[in-house]
Amino acid sequence: MNSYLLNQALIYLAAALVCVPVARRLGFSSVLGYIAAGALIGPYALGWVGEQGQDIMHMAEFGVVMMLFVIGLELEPGPFWRLRRRILGLGGIQYVGTAVLLAAAGVMLGFPLVSAVAIGLAFAMSSTAMVLQTLEEKGVSNTSAGRSSFAVLLFQDIAVIPVLAMMPLLAIDGITQENHNIHPSLISNLPNVLKALVVLVAIALVVVLGRYVVVPMLHVVARTNVRELFIGAALFLVVGVAALMNAIGLSPALGAFLGGVVLANSAFRHELETDLMPFKSLLLGLFFIGVGCSIDFRLLFSEPGLILGLLASVLVVKMVVLFLGGRYFQLKNDQNLMFAFGLSQVGEFAFVLLAFAGELRLLEPFWQDRLMTVATLSMAVTPLLLLINERYIDPYYGTKEQAPQRDQDTVEHRHKVLIAGFGHFGSTIGRFLRANGVEATILDFDSERVDLLRSIGFNVYYGDATRLDLLKAAGAEHARIFVAAIDSPEINARLIETVRKHFPKLRVLARARNRYDAYDMLDHGVENVYRETLYTSVHLAVDAMKLLGSPAKATELQGEAFIRYDEEALKKLAHTRREHQDGKRVDLEHEERVMLSDLEIFMKNHL
Repeated sequence: MNSYLLNQALIYLAAALVCVPVARRLGFSSVLGYIAAGALIGPYALGWVGEQGQDIMHMAEFGVVMMLFVIGLELEPGPFWRLRRRILGLGGIQYVGTAVLLAAAGVMLGFPLVSAVAIGLAFAMSSTAMVLQTLEEKGVSNTSAGRSSFAVLLFQDIAVIPVLAMMPLLAIDGITQENHNIHPSLISNLPNVLKALVVLVAIALVVVLGRYVVVPMLHVVARTNVRELFIGAALFLVVGVAALMNAIGLSPALGAFLGGVVLANSAFRHELETDLMPFKSLLLGLFFIGVGCSIDFRLLFSEPGLILGLLASVLVVKMVVLFLGGRYFQLKNDQNLMFAFGLSQVGEFAFVLLAFAGELRLLEPFWQDRLMTVATLSMAVTPLLLLINERYIDPYYGTKEQAPQRDQDTVEHRHKVLIAGFGHFGSTIGRFLRANGVEATILDFDSERVDLLRSIGFNVYYGDATRLDLLKAAGAEHARIFVAAIDSPEINARLIETVRKHFPKLRVLARARNRYDAYDMLDHGVENVYRETLYTSVHLAVDAMKLLGSPAKATELQGEAFIRYDEEALKKLAHTRREHQDGKRVDLEHEERVMLSDLEIFMKNHL
């Protein structure tokens, strides 16, 4: 294997291992860590990677390809139809409005009309990879801002198809200059009208092959029961459709998205998504490092006024259009600000569209280089913009973080229970307590849900429950019980750490998804840990025993005994796990086997 390629791969991975933890420690998203790593090792800073490093980046671009394929797999007709108003309405307002305003600005700056339109169509795109990753890390994917962002990104991903098909038609009156053929393809020398026709035929071919060739092929592979072969088939499918699109000069990511949509209703959707997820996550990280590497600091330093002026103009235009669109769709101010800041960058598809525009002679190389730099910088500053919004703007908008004025003093003494997170899990707890005459103060990050809960009489605080000032405002100093029920295990863990540190007398009851999350909770000193997978599973097993003829009362007692034993075993294994992490030689697998044997003896002797 090429030793230079191995060295480059080592540099990329080492930079990620250093920069991403530092970024997370400072409160930034991992995306910014990856971009910072790329900027640091790139050809315009330390210069540890350069032109030859593009071999790795071509591989990293497959992270975007696989991400779009997975998004396509998730695009079932039912959810798509339920989101149609947001996708077509909000997505259409954002894309068309932004493209028109940017194209008009381009004409005012002296660009030919076709060039200005191409720039508007490219810069109206936002980064699907960056936005979805950031929303997931912040745990806000299911908020109004998260759902609206997904709808807009989905519209953009779909819009790439007609935009790429339309661009050759713009080039009929393209700029007269030497053909700057950036991405030569099989159709580069065809007339522009025929290019558009070939694109449409290729898209139709992907749909037909996916339905009538790929699905039967996956059935054959699945019958072999060889997991590695199925993973290979999944990779072959993604690479094959990407290669087809690349051959005709279109985006491989576009082809992957289309292939995913075709297979969205197949029986293999979940299996394909699971098999490709590790590849997607690793390659996406490398892609963001590549974005950092491509920041041309020479252009930035030689023409700072031009580059920064274009960057600011693009960000402002996109934010204004996004905010107005969100306002029209009645997003609350806090959600609308997150929505506008989050999608203000120029996306990865812009690189494809700008390159295609250069090939079609719609853009001069001078402007193409500078616009590429602006697009890259817009992606780099987005995590910073979100952080500014989160810390300095958002606290002053949206639903206020305070109880009604009339009851504020008495609330802190009366409500002895605080619930953080009021989704499906937390709402069940809150409704049960209220039905039995116990009022609770609720903390939630979705302002629309906050307004709904307040309208039906719940005492709700809006905001990030991990913030100390919000916990104090909600009366944590005087409460007796704190229920940590947030969906994200990572956020829940941070919340528990904050509560244990600042309110040591507050009794914490924590939600854990599984045994491993429970271990982390016990490590934080939480005694009352409730696993989602334990109680429901035992309840199902008890019902199964009843259906098999076991006495109902005896079986229920056995279920209760099993839960008691498993909870005791959890604490013992957590202690054993800590000893293992402290360097002591402890055979965890042996411990599990001994406890399983003890459980069988316990169940026989208990009843």
